[in-house]
Amino acid sequence: MFSPSSSPPPSTNENDAQKLADFVQELSQNPDREAVASEIEVLQSIYGENAVKLWHPSRAEQDRKTNTEWTDDTIRYEVELSLLSPHEDVSVRILVSLPETYPVSSPPQLQLLSRYVGAFGADSGLFGSILRMFISVNGVEWTADTVCVFDGLQSVVERCTAWYENRLSMEKAGELLREDAKESSGRHTNTPPSEVNNHMSSEDTISIEPSVNSLPEGLELFMAEPITDRKSVFVGRACRISHHSEVPLVLSHLMADRRISRAAHPIINAWRCQVGSVLHQDNDDDGETAAGGRLAHLLQILEVDNVLVIVTRYFGGIHLGPDRFKHINQAARNALEIGGFLEAAEATKKTGRKRH
Repeated sequence: MFSPSSSPPPSTNENDAQKLADFVQELSQNPDREAVASEIEVLQSIYGENAVKLWHPSRAEQDRKTNTEWTDDTIRYEVELSLLSPHEDVSVRILVSLPETYPVSSPPQLQLLSRYVGAFGADSGLFGSILRMFISVNGVEWTADTVCVFDGLQSVVERCTAWYENRLSMEKAGELLREDAKESSGRHTNTPPSEVNNHMSSEDTISIEPSVNSLPEGLELFMAEPITDRKSVFVGRACRISHHSEVPLVLSHLMADRRISRAAHPIINAWRCQVGSVLHQDNDDDGETAAGGRLAHLLQILEVDNVLVIVTRYFGGIHLGPDRFKHINQAARNALEIGGFLEAAEATKKTGRKRH
């Protein structure tokens, strides 16, 4: 029995932290592993002391491996990461494996240990993209003799967040489909079952048709043909405005359409409006970082005024990297062209040149 003056046993977190501290101290004594020791300490300072701990195989994993496979010089530790805002309450566990030649001549390897991200079972695509993080052209670039685990972990957080948001969107879309099917069944009580099934099937695809709700009088939306790349769809729309107060009316009109509002980024937008001698302008990324600013720059270099341009992006589950900005700008430009805004801007330029 413990005497009254005995100290309570250390918690699991304290044990893990102490084991890792001892391990890091041991590594720092080895010139070939000093960079690894420093990197682990940096990760602890970024993610929290208890977010990083040494990893040991479970009994089942040990049974599947030979003793020699577990006695190599590979360093293995796991890191618990929270997803990006607003999903910080969801976390994932990542196994980091560092071969003996890391970082001099070999990259690290990352593996998703979590079987679930939130309430959704992680699929093979997510597992594979993380496993190939440092060897895929769509992954993180590795440079010899440079530590890079942090870059890989940040990419994991971004991928898992995007994957999780896509699952949430799909779940919401499923609810909308069920609601639509229910409403349709209520309106067509005499419709044969086969026709009801066909209706549900057609709703399962992304619809880009304009909302049935009417725009305020005098406003008209011009919509370009959708751009599709690796299952993501980009739809550009443009609207002539005469006052900045019309911008929220158009955006609200679009968001009232569930087929638009359920997109990953429904109303990426930028606008410019000349009122008297004052040029009003603004933009909104709508969750797609820097996209709104790029649209604003597009309007600026095209010298287009009195216009609101909106791009809706439906995420297809595959990251497009910088290509997404190319498609966003192209979708916007196509809408401006269809609406005749580019012709008007060019005519204004020519008139200006003649005056000089």
